[in-house]
Amino acid sequence: MPPKPLEPLAKKLMKAVIALELMGVLGAYGLFLMMNSSRDFRSTVKRRFPSILEVYYKSNEWAGVYGIREGDHEAWSAKRD
Repeated sequence: MPPKPLEPLAKKLMKAVIALELMGVLGAYGLFLMMNSSRDFRSTVKRRFPSILEVYYKSNEWAGVYGIREGDHEAWSAKRD
């Protein structure tokens, strides 16, 4: 029985969707690592994308890591003075 005409297209589309999802997960993980290791990068994210920084703070608080937000605010306010 010959393959259906849409079957190869569906396989290619599924591979593309999986590849895009994998790239998205790896990108989010890379962003988290950069934000987790650099207060200066978090400052840049605060200026450009404050909602992303809020998600970072909330996810850390949800995981039981507290004090990052307060430490950042103290460091940034000391830098301004």
